[in-house]
Amino acid sequence: MENILKKWGIYQFPGAQPSMAMEDKHNLKDDREFQPLLVFGPPTIFPIFEAQNSHNYRFLKAYSSQVPLHQFLTEQKVDPSSIQAILCNPVQKVSADAIRLLPSLRIIVTTSAGTDHIDLVECSRHSIQVASTAGDHAGDVADMAVGLLLDVVCKISAADRHVRKRGPSMPLNLSFGFKLKGKRVGIVGLGKIGTAVAERLEAFGCSMMYNSRKEKAFISYPFYSNVVELAGDSDVLVLCCSLNEETRHIVNREVMLALGKDGFIVNVGRGGLIDEKELMQCLMEGEIGGAGLDVFENEPIVPTDLFSLDNVVLSPHNSSFTSDLFHESCKLAAETLQVFFSSSS
Repeated sequence: MENILKKWGIYQFPGAQPSMAMEDKHNLKDDREFQPLLVFGPPTIFPIFEAQNSHNYRFLKAYSSQVPLHQFLTEQKVDPSSIQAILCNPVQKVSADAIRLLPSLRIIVTTSAGTDHIDLVECSRHSIQVASTAGDHAGDVADMAVGLLLDVVCKISAADRHVRKRGPSMPLNLSFGFKLKGKRVGIVGLGKIGTAVAERLEAFGCSMMYNSRKEKAFISYPFYSNVVELAGDSDVLVLCCSLNEETRHIVNREVMLALGKDGFIVNVGRGGLIDEKELMQCLMEGEIGGAGLDVFENEPIVPTDLFSLDNVVLSPHNSSFTSDLFHESCKLAAETLQVFFSSSS
């Protein structure tokens, strides 16, 4: 069991012990014969997951309720102590309060690579396993990062909008883009995704440098321990690191001003890596050249001030949403829960 959980990215906290059961409201059998599965978010995979697993679980769709969790469970006539598993994504947080309300909770399955929406300290305190079923999405996210960079640097989306509204007598009146070749790219977070981004951008003739928690052995790119200094030597910053207390607002106004008026930011990590209010101010005032954003600080809310800016390209946090990975994530989530419950039966 332990080896299988590790294979699927489950964080096994000391003393964690799986539990069991079975339930579902979609089957003709009595509800109590099916395992209740609490759903936060919901994950993008959920419609398919629900259809494929309606014979295994009673889905408690907490994301569809506006009342507090304890009230929602009361309305559903569900004993909180009967819930052993949560399926979620970053749209809805799994807070310490929610975890403490569920004394039998033993596993949280998230379809995202990041876990900043889950209170891991509280999970560790209660020996709760946390599983990511995002699959190997590094290449897909790296492709999106390069796509966003190409778009904002070459002004592809801006040109597309101009063509669609341009009449036959209208002047071209479109600002020129820049070439990508020769750009100095600073990557913040040289993990699997950051490395994949670097490999792709090398093919465009870009020079690479990076910031990370510590210098990487056997990496030839210049290492910067200070993000302000990295920005000062870069034409582009690509954010690929995870979000935590150390990295929150790692890109602040000082970093943006160091990047400069011809500099670009691409964020495929988490929205909270950037001080969003300062970013909007710098974009509107021309303090930086542009930004390609797949993530936002208060998702799913996107600041409306960004909509009118031609130096911004926006994507709805879908950098890893390829069809292949979508189905892989659904399969892994189902298998993870199946192994978890069957191991304790």
